[in-house]
Amino acid sequence: MKIDVTTWPERVFVTGIGTDVGKSYATGWLARTLASEGKSVITQKFIQTGNKEYSEDILVHRDIMGIPMQTVDRLHVTAPVIFSYPASPDLASRLDGKEIDFGVIDKASATLSNEFEYLLIEGAGGIMVPLKGDYLTIDYIRERGLPVVVVTNGQLGSVSDTLLTFSAIEREGLELTAVVYNPYFDKDKVISADTREYLERWISVRFPGTLWLEMPGR
Repeated sequence: MKIDVTTWPERVFVTGIGTDVGKSYATGWLARTLASEGKSVITQKFIQTGNKEYSEDILVHRDIMGIPMQTVDRLHVTAPVIFSYPASPDLASRLDGKEIDFGVIDKASATLSNEFEYLLIEGAGGIMVPLKGDYLTIDYIRERGLPVVVVTNGQLGSVSDTLLTFSAIEREGLELTAVVYNPYFDKDKVISADTREYLERWISVRFPGTLWLEMPGR
């Protein structure tokens, strides 16, 4: 599958309809697809939880992209904030006793944008995940004017979770660049086929111009 790089934003924020929906795989796949068009592409995990010293999600990205760890990875520019407990950034930061320094994240993102043509920023969990108290991921996205890519799948309940994510995006006036469908969870073919059809139809009506992209099966 090809992506029209002439219309793809230089920076996008990749979120999901929840946790463990395949965001990391989708981010790596998108990066590989853009790179196949001859563009320089990098990914970033803006806040990583459940790790120490390195980001396992960045390792997934690089593996899918087919490239080794980059200098910006070893310097932690692509994973500027890491917490040890596998929880929301809000809870993980409190458990580690460390504040989230959004200035450090912004500086890292700016550095990557200066070095690469395209930057894909992977979030932590869904779009309404708490980052610090009442400050949510969607607030971070809105304040920085980042276009959004939503990763969804065909599990039972995905339609509701996806439409809730779309509703939040619509309410905040965010740009929905693309929806990536991850077929890895297509265990019930009847449900997954209906989910695909329903969401594609919803996007065509409510978000005309938004790309519907399907990852290859793993």
